[in-house]
Amino acid sequence: MIPDKVYIPIRTCDLTLSQVMERIVELQAEHPDEEIFMDGDAYAIVGRPRRPGI
Repeated sequence: MIPDKVYIPIRTCDLTLSQVMERIVELQAEHPDEEIFMDGDAYAIVGRPRRPGI
């Protein structure tokens, strides 16, 4: 399995919630082949390759 890419480590970033949300939208546009989401275990915004057909 390919590991998730960490784009925003929430614990150590200086971004506000609205800035994080804006960055998520940007990441989704920059990486349409990835699912961008909040990983609660890693406490980070991460990207994972989309699975075909889902």
